[in-house]
Amino acid sequence: MPLPYVLLSAAVSLDGYLDDTGPDRLLLSGPADFDRVDEVRASVDAILVGAGTLRADNPRLLVNSPERRAARIAAGRPEYPLKVTVSASGELDPRARFWHTGGAKAVYTTDAGAERLRRTGLAPATAPTDQPPPTPPAPSGDPETGPVHIVPLGPELDWHRLLEHLHDVFGVRRLMVEGGGTIHTQLLQRQLADEVQLVLAPLFVGDPAAPRLFGPGAYQRGRLRLVETRAIEDVVLMRYEPTAPGPGGRAVPADRHWLRIACELARLCPPSATAFSVGAVVVAADGTELARGHSREAGDPVAHAEEAALAKIDPADPRLPGATVYSSLEPCARRASRPRPCARLILDAGVRRVVTAWREPDTFVEAADGAGVLADAGAEVIVLPEFEAAAREPNRHLETGRR
Repeated sequence: MPLPYVLLSAAVSLDGYLDDTGPDRLLLSGPADFDRVDEVRASVDAILVGAGTLRADNPRLLVNSPERRAARIAAGRPEYPLKVTVSASGELDPRARFWHTGGAKAVYTTDAGAERLRRTGLAPATAPTDQPPPTPPAPSGDPETGPVHIVPLGPELDWHRLLEHLHDVFGVRRLMVEGGGTIHTQLLQRQLADEVQLVLAPLFVGDPAAPRLFGPGAYQRGRLRLVETRAIEDVVLMRYEPTAPGPGGRAVPADRHWLRIACELARLCPPSATAFSVGAVVVAADGTELARGHSREAGDPVAHAEEAALAKIDPADPRLPGATVYSSLEPCARRASRPRPCARLILDAGVRRVVTAWREPDTFVEAADGAGVLADAGAEVIVLPEFEAAAREPNRHLETGRR
């Protein structure tokens, strides 16, 4: 199921600390960067912090600019993004500023945590279901500062289920996560973060007891992609995106990035009345792009996208068995123009993971089932239907011709 776009936001010292151990919060950036953060807050649907951040910093999590709040209202959005916190224990102070400023709030917790929160009088607990209701859970709280929704997730916290619930019940499409380090670490290690916005401050903390941004554990393989770097007064903003494909049959943010590129490549195809326009990218397990291609590339009137991409890779490349093929259209199972269809080319290359946006319609081949051919041979096939419209766009003339 679709998840929100998850943006991790943090400021750290040169030695990687979020704060020091003093009684007051360490301010790592200045007014210009605080204004940038306010701009990002105004652009998202929800802002999330962990319970530890609530206890340590007592944040309000507001959009401070009246102009930005007015622009949200003019666009038909709430004045403030939904404020979200996560607490397994439910041990949250009902006097915290989080509850008494801004608009609606949501707390994701365990069953035991929900029972504890009920006793604080913050709100009644409402359990999510496998099929979320069309409206958010029944809230409580002060109507002048927004309702409070308490959502138990079962005996343990489940980040994937939490994000699905935010997307499907609260309509959150963009989620800004402002900490703390444990939350950032968990989301990155579970490959649930689409972007990291990191501000580097020109100072050192040097106290091993102080909180750090990222903890130990297993992270995605390979290097992240640097998409922006910018000086803001005396700090530096760096924006990164993950690159490594997901494990097995689970889609991760990097999968959506690469499939988006495949759909963009389909727009480069010379138009044809007798074949689809398709884009494809082959990516190694560590996030290295091995090759890309598109239909009818280099003037070959019968070249398919996956075929064009795979032809650029040495068949003996040891990275192929762990690679993923991203194709805007399901790889073909049958074709008249060449001896081997794309599904067979992928399997013969040793690739066992394919991510696609659109199942092949019966335009040229009846009951095409490249995904079935791949799956029967032991390959994982993931379809991300949220990209179907982008994959179909370069092929609209074929659909028009059929009507």
